[in-house]
Amino acid sequence: MRKKKIVIALGHHALGTTLPEQKVAAANTAKAIAGFIKDDYQVVITHGNGPQVGMIHMAMAEFCRIYPEYTATPMSVCSAMSQGYIGYDLQNAIRTELLNRGIYKNVSTVLTQVVVDPYDDAFYHPTKIIGRIMNAEEADIEERKGNHVIEVSGGYRRIVAAPKPIDIIEAESIRALLDADQIVIACGGGGIPVLRQANRLKGASAVIEKDLAAAKLASVIDADMLLIFTGVQKVYLDFGTSQEKQLDSLSVAQARQYLDAGQFEAGSMAPKIEAAIEFVGSSAIRKAVITKLDSENPDRITAYGTVIHS
Repeated sequence: MRKKKIVIALGHHALGTTLPEQKVAAANTAKAIAGFIKDDYQVVITHGNGPQVGMIHMAMAEFCRIYPEYTATPMSVCSAMSQGYIGYDLQNAIRTELLNRGIYKNVSTVLTQVVVDPYDDAFYHPTKIIGRIMNAEEADIEERKGNHVIEVSGGYRRIVAAPKPIDIIEAESIRALLDADQIVIACGGGGIPVLRQANRLKGASAVIEKDLAAAKLASVIDADMLLIFTGVQKVYLDFGTSQEKQLDSLSVAQARQYLDAGQFEAGSMAPKIEAAIEFVGSSAIRKAVITKLDSENPDRITAYGTVIHS
């Protein structure tokens, strides 16, 4: 009998910000993930990397400022670094939790490259702010390098594109690990954005929305469920107002309607709804669940979230 496949997308609340916070958060998150493994799901995990890749980028930029003889570190390399150190904490936390439950399975982190379109409109309208605050002289240097900057309170910061994912380079490796009944961590931080140039993959100066990458990953492995963890138990209409209303379930058509009406905040709930729509599509089998991580009651996770269906 075919095992059900689930892609679990971890957000900021499931990972923390600082390294000590991340270790504690990873241990709590592992409890929820272990619940699905105990129920005999094939599990693939993906995660955000906003605070982590920001710290890496700032650290490397500061290093190059102090030691100008060193080459600046591209965003794609910073993304790869974040995949490594977040995956390291996650796979060890999950391994420990499984062994504590008497479950013996390997956990593997796959350094994952995600293809983006060089003509994606996002490259012409960058939206993702990264890095430290710069003064006017430093911002001018960045612009002369071909990078984009935006004025913020206290100075300037770099801004990069957020193109849509169109393919996952390591898809076959991920499927092979799943077929070997391993738990896989992949597409961390939305994946390392790359451009195809003949036989070469070139890192793109961009970040990929991790929820959209999770939807692409779930489609590529033909998952049954996409589970997106966020900071709220359910999706709301009129969130933050006196008229706010929890939604137990949404059809794809309803989700599109509410999205078009501006019910979901850009950069927050909107990409999660977009990811759910992208994954579920017209399938009568697939479903997406958006909810809050509850490591103490993992059996309640899918029952108490908002379900998006065809």
